[in-house]
Amino acid sequence: MSADGKRARLVHDPESFAEAFKVSHETIHRLEAFRSLLEHWQKTTNLVAPSTLPHVWSRHFADSAQLSALAPKARLWLDLGSGGGFPGLVVAILRSGDPDFRMHLVESNQKKCAFLGHVARTIEAPVDIHAMRIEQFAENAQSLRPDVVSARALAPLPRLLELAEPFLRGETRGLFLKGRETDSEIEAAKAGWTFDVTCHPSLTADNAQIVEITNLRRRPA
Repeated sequence: MSADGKRARLVHDPESFAEAFKVSHETIHRLEAFRSLLEHWQKTTNLVAPSTLPHVWSRHFADSAQLSALAPKARLWLDLGSGGGFPGLVVAILRSGDPDFRMHLVESNQKKCAFLGHVARTIEAPVDIHAMRIEQFAENAQSLRPDVVSARALAPLPRLLELAEPFLRGETRGLFLKGRETDSEIEAAKAGWTFDVTCHPSLTADNAQIVEITNLRRRPA
């Protein structure tokens, strides 16, 4: 494991996050505001598993932030099934200093969209929020050509590729956070798709990986 990986696993508060990911005080300030709003809204809206709230800096912030380092030159990013903002909103916060960066968050749950909108306005994050199902968004945004498509805890990989396929064209990369079933999900996906895949070890959990997908093609029937 790299030194950066070791530091990421030690993340448990703003100071250790800043050390692991080398971010500014302004970024930490935005993440702190995000954390505070998450805890407040969680009382009435199910945004994350309640047991993970005490570990938000590692379980949610660091877990999401590791994707940004894999695509440092991405300018247009699409996050599917954004939920409480992971990983998309965290990546957007980390890239807030880049005037050319834009994050699109797609989430069908209206209460979660209200939360995402409130956080984005409060911290002035560079995001557009689409309150609709992913399939509907794909129909309405056919011209969107993101550099990266991401998702966390959205669906098994075969279904996830179905959802992401309209956007995984050309040089677009898929970055999907996956757990202990990664290998079996990749094998299952190969039944219906051809693709290039690279698995990056997670910096925050031993049994997790980041699955990078490129050159996605549906297999002929």
